[in-house]
Amino acid sequence: MSGPAVIDIAPFLQNPSSPEAIAACRQAAETLKLTSCLIIKDPRVSEDDNNNFLDMMEKYYDLPHDLKMRDVRPELSYQLGATPENTEVPRDHLDKISEVSKTPQNAAHVPKGADPKWRYFWRIGDRPQSTEFPELNAPPVIPETFPQWKDVMDKWGTLMLQAIQSASEMIAVGLGLDGKTFLSMLDKGPHLLAPTGSDFGRFNHEGTVLAGFHYDLNFLTIHGKSRFPGLYIWLRDGTRVLVRVPDGCLLIQAGKQMEWLTGSTVTAGFHEVVVTPETLEAIARAKAQGRSLWRVSSTLFSHIASDKQLRPLEHFANEESLKAYPPILAGHQVEEELKMIQLASPK
Repeated sequence: MSGPAVIDIAPFLQNPSSPEAIAACRQAAETLKLTSCLIIKDPRVSEDDNNNFLDMMEKYYDLPHDLKMRDVRPELSYQLGATPENTEVPRDHLDKISEVSKTPQNAAHVPKGADPKWRYFWRIGDRPQSTEFPELNAPPVIPETFPQWKDVMDKWGTLMLQAIQSASEMIAVGLGLDGKTFLSMLDKGPHLLAPTGSDFGRFNHEGTVLAGFHYDLNFLTIHGKSRFPGLYIWLRDGTRVLVRVPDGCLLIQAGKQMEWLTGSTVTAGFHEVVVTPETLEAIARAKAQGRSLWRVSSTLFSHIASDKQLRPLEHFANEESLKAYPPILAGHQVEEELKMIQLASPK
């Protein structure tokens, strides 16, 4: 099985009912079913916007530890502000991987404790006026020394969310659903612009695991191009692929909420971030050019609205899928997942 296809969403933006747009919708859905991911080209998104965002986040992660700790909110299960390194603990999923993934060239690294990465969570989009899950919809945390913070975060996050919204319409159409099905469920969801920060001044040995083998708990995850390689994804057949996102493109991965709504017709994609020989080459170039040695992921997690119900939709609902994916509020599903990765305390 080959890697994810590149889908140009421009025809869909121009005329969603055109033959070119419908063909792109079908290709997007089939690619997601086969690989759990796809790469999109969105004419509204530019590398300049991504670079402005990465520049600011590199400066933030380069702050002294004590300054960053002011932005940490453990009482909110780290769902806003900063998450320090060695906090998030990936679950052990190695018993669920396919026989293909057990071969040396496709094997995942065995999780060995908490990830040595920082993360920053910034809400994107409108919040609900009332919700059963106020912790997942709390006000933002703004670092003291970055007056441009809100503008830069909101601009890049909004562009990424717009790309997710368009992709969700296309995927719905390609899956035989009404185009607005996922879009309406995403309305006022607790979407998170979520850049990670990995310090290559310290964690720079080949094989170092920066983010352990895991799937994402949300609906769809979208990434802009990082300045350092190292993201591996597993296709549905168990093949391990090093991601290379072309300039001007974005990577989309299916999360657990997408798997829930489609009764596993689309499955949540597994991935990890590791220091590779290519990473070391990029580190050497950055040192030679005097650039930052922080690896920043340009990531946004899109979420189904917390008070919406997750269950297999329409033709994805049958006795088997409803047993495997029983109805649950999205907010409760998120809370359970956060407990399992030790970001939330059991109640």
